[in-house]
Amino acid sequence: MKILVALAFVLILFSLASALVYLMKDKGRSNRTVRALAFRVGFSVSLFILILIANHYGLIQPTGIR
Repeated sequence: MKILVALAFVLILFSLASALVYLMKDKGRSNRTVRALAFRVGFSVSLFILILIANHYGLIQPTGIR
């Protein structure tokens, strides 16, 4: 489970970085920045749903604030 969460974070960061590169390179003339940011939102929502499902099935345990 930790590997999947880490992979999702890497995908989110990669998508955010690629959006920055497209923004600087294209100067707003193409839709690549919007597409990269849309993928980032999709990855973030997928990660949230994955964490909710893993919590429901007991794959991860909440520890609270220590």
